[in-house]
Amino acid sequence: MSTKHELILRYIEGLTVGEKISVRQVARALSVSEGTAYRAIKEAENQKFVNTIERVGTIRIEKKKKENIERLTFAEVLNIVDGLVLGGRDGLHKTLTKFVIGAMQLEDMMRYIDAGSLLIVGNRLKAHETALLAGAAVLVTGGFDASDDVKKLADELELPVISTSYDTFTVATMLNRAIYDQLIEKEILLVEDIVTPLTETITLLAKEKVTHFNDVNHKTSHSGYPVVESNGNLVGIITSRDAIGKSEDELIEKVMTRHPITVTGKTSVASAGHSMIWEGIDLMPVVTESGLLVGIISRQDVLKAFQMTQRQPQQGETIDDIVKNQIKIIPDQPHLFEFTVIPQVTNQFGSLSYGAMTTLITEVGNRVVKMRKRGESVPENMTLYFIKHVQLGSLVVIEPRILHISRRFAKVDFDVFTEGEIVAKAMIMYQLFER
Repeated sequence: MSTKHELILRYIEGLTVGEKISVRQVARALSVSEGTAYRAIKEAENQKFVNTIERVGTIRIEKKKKENIERLTFAEVLNIVDGLVLGGRDGLHKTLTKFVIGAMQLEDMMRYIDAGSLLIVGNRLKAHETALLAGAAVLVTGGFDASDDVKKLADELELPVISTSYDTFTVATMLNRAIYDQLIEKEILLVEDIVTPLTETITLLAKEKVTHFNDVNHKTSHSGYPVVESNGNLVGIITSRDAIGKSEDELIEKVMTRHPITVTGKTSVASAGHSMIWEGIDLMPVVTESGLLVGIISRQDVLKAFQMTQRQPQQGETIDDIVKNQIKIIPDQPHLFEFTVIPQVTNQFGSLSYGAMTTLITEVGNRVVKMRKRGESVPENMTLYFIKHVQLGSLVVIEPRILHISRRFAKVDFDVFTEGEIVAKAMIMYQLFER
C-alpha cells in the first residue's frame, strides 16, 4: 500500500508540465495536511520534476533524463542569474538547447538562433523581437527593460524574456558553471543505476519457515535474501549464517537479521560501497523513503560500477579528478610518484591546498595497495602533517611505503618532497574491498 508521501509525488508527477503547484492546492486535492504536502513538494524538487522560482512560485517542469542533465530549463536560468521575468512566464518550464551571445550584427546573429535557444543580449530591441519570432527565449543583460510589444509577443508565444543586472560575460560564465556542475552530477553513479529490480530479486516472507530458505538457497546459491511483509515492506535480511543450525520449522522472522542497513535509489554507489566495506556485508536492500523494497545491490555490482566509471571519459572534472589525472609514476623509479602543483589545486595563498594534498596522498596510497593486492580500497583514517607550504608550479614527489597489509587492512606511510626537501608526512589505514 502506498504512503501519503508517495501518493502526493505520483499526483505531482501526473500534472501537466508548466502547471503551478501550491501546498494548499495539493493538501486540498489529496486531503492531507499542509505539512505533508510541503515535504512531498520539496522531495519532488529534489527529484527535479518541479522548480520553485522567486516571485513566480512552484511549477511542474520537464524531468531531465540523466543523459540529458546538462540542459537547463528557463526557470533554472532565471534562478542562476537572479533575473526578473518581463514576459512569457508560462514558458519557464521549457528546456533550452543552447545559448547564443548577441555580440554581432542582427543578420549574423540569426544564423545561430533557432527554436529552444536562449539569446543573451543587451538593450537591442529589434534583436529581442526577432529572436522570439524564431522560437528563442531572451535574456536581457545589464538590467535593461524590453518594449511592451516584445513583452506581449513573449506572452503569446510562451517564450520567456528575462532581465538580469549582470553583464553578458558574467551571465555566460554563470550558465557555463551551472552546465559544468550538471555534467559532474551526470557522472556520479547512483544506486538506481545499478540496482537489481524487485522483479528480479528473490524475496522471502517473514512468516515462512527456515526449510523454505534452505530450499531457495540450494537452488540459487545466493549469499542472502531480503525478508518482507505481505505489503512489501522490508523487515529484515537472512543469510546462511543466520539459518545454520536452526530448526527447519523455525519461522524466518525468528532467525533473520532485523533492521538491516539499507540505501535508497538516490544514494551514490560510492557511499553504498563504503557502507558495505565498513559493515562487512555482501548484500544491501534498496528501499523507498517509506521502507518498501525496490531491489538489491551486491558487492559485485558495486565493484563492476567502480570499474566502469574508471573507464569513462571525464566531461565535468572535479578537483579530485584534476589531482588524480596529474599524478605520474617516475619512469626509472616505479615506487615514486610525482605531481605538479597547478592553479586549480591551490588555496588563497597560492600554495597546495589541504584538500588537494589529502586527495593526492590518498590516491597514491590506493594505487600502491592495488599494485600489491588487486581490488579496491577505502581510506578509514588518516594522519597528515604539513611541514612546509608547497608553492604553485612546484614538482611534488611522493614516496609511499606499505608498512603492513592483511586480508582486510593495509597501513601505508608517506613522505612528500619538493626539491629534495620533505614538506609533508602522512599515515593512512585502508580497508580493502575484496572481490
